[in-house]
Amino acid sequence: MSKKPVLLVIAHGSRDPRHAATVHALVRRVRALRPDVRVETGFLDFNIPSVQGVLESLAAQGVRDVVALPLLLTRAFHAKADIPAVLRDAPPQLRIRQAEVLGPSPLLMAALERRLYEAGLTPADKSSTGVVLASAGSTDPEAIAVIAEIAREWRHTGWCAVRPAFASASLPRTEDAVRELRELGCERVAVAPYVLAPGFLPDRIARGAAEADVLADVLGAAPEVAQVLLERYEAARVPVLAAVGA
Repeated sequence: MSKKPVLLVIAHGSRDPRHAATVHALVRRVRALRPDVRVETGFLDFNIPSVQGVLESLAAQGVRDVVALPLLLTRAFHAKADIPAVLRDAPPQLRIRQAEVLGPSPLLMAALERRLYEAGLTPADKSSTGVVLASAGSTDPEAIAVIAEIAREWRHTGWCAVRPAFASASLPRTEDAVRELRELGCERVAVAPYVLAPGFLPDRIARGAAEADVLADVLGAAPEVAQVLLERYEAARVPVLAAVGA
């Protein structure tokens, strides 16, 4: 039986040390769930090892099959342009397949609710609580539309109301969505950051949540997030192996 492709988790990277620490915690959880899969981490910017450095190291070790998994919640610029460009420059002996981004996924919705409950809400609070689904933001219309659709779907699970908000590039901002939910008459307002790791934009979301009653933590190394990573890996690795006759 052929060895499974290496899972290369590609994170954006940040000057904020909390970002890399959270990425590494998530990867440790993935490794614990699947000890039969080799999992490596590479960063696009700011942190080491770089994606290119990891790919060169894998090739030097004789690895041939890699699933490159963008640690991203939406399919925006990084998934469409940056990551494919880096992968095109990989050593030619590597067979690489880029997995899909993490979102949308029911598991991520479950992780969002987990974080809200950890922050103090209970399932009994749902019907009287408005939620701001606060994402980093993007100039990509597809990514913005996905966030809006997630908010619509989440509203149908019993919340008083759900509104999308964005920390950059798009409107409304978190604080505006909080005020809108107040005006709608929701008894309490909660902010759920739809982001993977702490950093500059998540801090902006937190500041925008100053008038909210509840601020959840980032998704981070939630078990549901680790499970999504493995789902994306499995979906991508089958075509890799089929392509090489495994």
